[in-house]
Amino acid sequence: QVHLVESGGGLVQPGGSLRLSCAASGSIFSANVMKWYRQAPGKQRDLVATITSGGSTNYADSVKGRFTISRDNAKNTVYLQMNSLKPEDTAVYYCNGFIQMRFGAPASSYWGQGTQVTVSS
Repeated sequence: QVHLVESGGGLVQPGGSLRLSCAASGSIFSANVMKWYRQAPGKQRDLVATITSGGSTNYADSVKGRFTISRDNAKNTVYLQMNSLKPEDTAVYYCNGFIQMRFGAPASSYWGQGTQVTVSS
């Protein structure tokens, strides 16, 4: 089995920074595309940032220039550095990964349990 565990959420003032981490553990051959999503109360879950196994990245327009996604393939960990945080960034942030459990197997999608980020003065 594969497990994704997020950490690093919390309460921060507007303009502040947080760094989220998502560690994948279990039977992992290869972690392919990794993504961060967020879901605010009463709203749908939205894609925030994507990173491929080669390090190519994409961001939602709302976070471009403020958030940075990165990964450490040796540690099977993906990060989301969030700067210049705004109240509208308040949400539960979820990690999503497409992971192969063995060579030649198709990649399956796994989700973490989410971590709360609250931006408020």
